[in-house]
Amino acid sequence: MASDTKSDVTQLLKSWSHGRSDALEDLLPLVYEELRGLAASYLRRERSDHTLQATALVHEAYVRLTSGEPLELTDRSHFFVVAAKAMRRILVDHARRQQADKRVGAHQKIAIDDAPELIAELDADILAVHEALELLNQIHPRQAQLVELRYFGGLSLEEVVEVLDVSESTLARDWRVARLWLHRRLTSS
Repeated sequence: MASDTKSDVTQLLKSWSHGRSDALEDLLPLVYEELRGLAASYLRRERSDHTLQATALVHEAYVRLTSGEPLELTDRSHFFVVAAKAMRRILVDHARRQQADKRVGAHQKIAIDDAPELIAELDADILAVHEALELLNQIHPRQAQLVELRYFGGLSLEEVVEVLDVSESTLARDWRVARLWLHRRLTSS
C-alpha cells in the first residue's frame, strides 16, 4: 500500500475518532481489500465446510467496529489490529453457537478406534486456540498479540515489527517461544 494511502487511512481514522461519521464512508474503499484478505486468512484456518464467508466476516467486523462510539484508533496499523481481534471474536462466537446447536441436536456415535482420525481432522479448534491465546495474553501480552497478528492476521514478521514497534530479533524470539507454548498447550488439552 502506498504511503499516501496509509496516511489517508490514518487521517480518516482520526477524523472519525473526532466525531466525523462520514469519514467511515471514505475509509471503507481504502481498507476493504486488506480486510477481506485478513478475513480470508482467518477462514483458511477453519474447517472446510465453515458457514461464514470472507465477505460476511468483513461486513460483520466492520459493523462491530463502527457501531456505537468512535474508537480511538491512532493509525492504520492500530485499525487492523482491532479489526483482527473483532474477526477472531466473531469466529469464536460463531463456533460457540455451532457447539450449542450440536449439544441440542442429535449425537453421533463413533468407535473409539476412529477417534484419532476424527481429532486429526478437527485440526486446531478455534475455541481452543482462542482460550489458549487468552491465557497467553495474561502471561505475555506481546506474544499473544504477535500470534494474533501473524496467525490470524496473516502479517509477516516485518509487518508486525511496524505494528508493534519492537525489534525484529525480539519478535522472532517471541514468535518461537509463543508457538512452542501454544503447541504444548493445545496438544496437552
